[in-house]
Amino acid sequence: MARVSVESVKNVQVRVEAGDHNWIADEPLGIGDGAGPGPYDLLLGALGSCMTMTLLLYARRKEWPLERVEVDIQHDRVHAEDAANVEKSGGMVEHFKIDLVLHGDLDDAQVERLSDISTRCPVRKTLAGTHVFHHTAKLAG
Repeated sequence: MARVSVESVKNVQVRVEAGDHNWIADEPLGIGDGAGPGPYDLLLGALGSCMTMTLLLYARRKEWPLERVEVDIQHDRVHAEDAANVEKSGGMVEHFKIDLVLHGDLDDAQVERLSDISTRCPVRKTLAGTHVFHHTAKLAG
């Protein structure tokens, strides 16, 4: 199970801790101080990191010559009627545009397989799955 702790620092900045690692998240100037990536930057970074690591580990296991992976991800919220393959209209859907660039002496079949494997990374599965949130709030002290 993954666990992250987040604590407010100043303005809207937060300190994020995950095991031995910590970093600052913030909003851009005007809303925040621009001291770190925003929440959606972190989300897209998690997705791109997971896709990249999944591909590198898969290629290593198959002994394929995948040298490097580049992932460019854009996110937007669009009206459901503007999105392709949406069963319900009227609401908003999350739209992710993912451009994957693979480096290495790979054949067409390997590129196609790696493209398929990239859609199976755990973070993408989490984003695409059904979600259940258990939420509590309490006053400090």
